[in-house]
This record gives sequence, C-alpha cells and structure tokens, in this order.
Amino acid sequence: MYAWTNNLSRVSMAVRLNMRLSLIFLCFFISFSCQTKKGKQMLKLKNERGYALEENNGIFTELFDSTNTSPNRYTENNTIYCVGTEFIYSFKHIDTNGKKYYYQNEKRSVDGKNQWSFVSADSINTSTIQKVKISVKYGLEPMLKYNPNYNQTLLKYEYPIADHSTPEGYSISGAIENEKNVWIHPPRDSYFKILELNPFPFIKHPYEIGHQWNWQLTISDGWADKRWKIWEGKIENQYEYEIVNKIKFKTKIGSLDCYVIESKAYSNIGETKLTAYFNKKFGFVKLDYTNIDKSKTILELTAHKQAKKKAK
Repeated sequence: MYAWTNNLSRVSMAVRLNMRLSLIFLCFFISFSCQTKKGKQMLKLKNERGYALEENNGIFTELFDSTNTSPNRYTENNTIYCVGTEFIYSFKHIDTNGKKYYYQNEKRSVDGKNQWSFVSADSINTSTIQKVKISVKYGLEPMLKYNPNYNQTLLKYEYPIADHSTPEGYSISGAIENEKNVWIHPPRDSYFKILELNPFPFIKHPYEIGHQWNWQLTISDGWADKRWKIWEGKIENQYEYEIVNKIKFKTKIGSLDCYVIESKAYSNIGETKLTAYFNKKFGFVKLDYTNIDKSKTILELTAHKQAKKKAK
C-alpha cells in the first residue's frame, strides 16, 4: 500500500495549532487515528511529468525517484490546489427536523480538547462560525516530521468568525491531485468531526457519467460524539462512488460546468452519503452530506482566490 495509507493517522491527522500558546500538537495523530486497509499494488503508470502514478485501494498517488527532493513535488503540478490558492465555503447544519444550525467553540476544554456547541440560525453572535477557509500550503512540513513518506498536498483549514479572526487556531491535512484523481480531506475540526464518517470528496478518471469506483477506511472511536453517534473500537467504512451527471451549476462565483458525484459510506454503525459537485478549475464547489444521524451538512464555495504565479 502506498505510504500515506499505512497509517492515515499520520496522513489525515489535523495538526492543531493553538495560536495563543504557539504550539503545534497532533491531537488527531494521538487520539483520532484512522487508516485505510492495506491492499496490494494494482497498477503503476509512467508519465512525462517526472513521476509515476501508483494505484492502491482505488486512489492514485505520485511516485518520484530519489533525485527529486523538492519539498513541493506533490503540489507543483496541481491545477486546482496550487500553493497560495484560497477557498472560502459557507456551511450550515440542518437537523432531522429541518432546523438550521451553525456552531461556536467554547473557552472551556476537557482533557486539552476544545469544546463546541451548536448555535441556531436565529441566535447567531460574533463568535458563531459560519465559514470554512481552506488554503494550500507550500511543502510538506510539519507533516514530514511525523511521517517521512508523507506524499500529499498540504491544506490549511481555518474557521473565521465575524471579525475574520480565527481565535481557536487552525488545522492541517492533505489532498491528492493528479491526472487520475482528485481526493481531499474535508474539514474535521470541532463540529466538522462529523464528516469523518461520510464519503470524502473524491473524483476519479475517466470523468464520464456512469463511472463507478470505491475505496475503504478504518475509523477509530476517537471520532465518536454523543451528538451524532457513539461506538467503541474501530469500524470499517466502505465507500461507493459514481458520476451521475454533468450540469451547469449556479454558484456564488458564477455558473460552472460541474460533474455530480453520488457516494455513500456504510459500516456496521450505519450509512452516510455525499453528493459532490466538482469543477475542473475550482474543485469541489458544493458538498451536500447526509450524516450518520440523518442530519445534513452543506458546504458551498462562495469565494476563490487564485494563487499568484511567480514571474520567471
């Protein structure tokens, strides 16, 4: 299996960065481990872009020879998740009664973990989180310190409040983008831990209606929460994906050509779903989740800042 899936706690961990203490600590590496099941290598494809592509467990990753030591080698060929690019998403949580919620972080903590609470749409205040900001970082640090074989594009997740600050800091996780597939971690801090049980945003070539694929992931009970589901030990999530349509989709940044991907995840604790809308330039512009408790989480791209190209 490719290195990043040997222990996804090292790859998909969210590196919590406490701004007040200026410390980096790996809460997901320690507490919220999850890993893909090992599977033997299926296919390697060589290309003319300086790397080979290796498929394991349904996901293609890039393989470089030992002469390429660039810290940005997994990102520099990206066309969507380019260094410095920013994606701003609105979000909302809709409970099983159709009521809309957001959330806010609490000052109190338990066992060093930040706490959070739901905020109804009619009770929003200056501390309410209603947006997610995802930006693309340069290089492989700090992940490389904990996994020498780390091979993803680094994404930084922030949750601004009314004054655009992020008082609870931010987290870091990863994405995989190449000519065979695009796969990213969703936000998974505080309230967004609920998304760990859902299908991850994922599209795979060929981009054709009817194309189907799957993968699988082991998830620990560190992601459990009484507000959606409690379980003990590890579960095996099985994922099924299909491109079901190609449409002109209206977004806050314009009308975009999008592939619609329907997916579901199922295990012995239940089933979740994701309808994703993917554009070749802007990536996943809408993510419509059905959660383990049948509530909904909906993220929509509202702003996009393209990275500036350096003059040659």
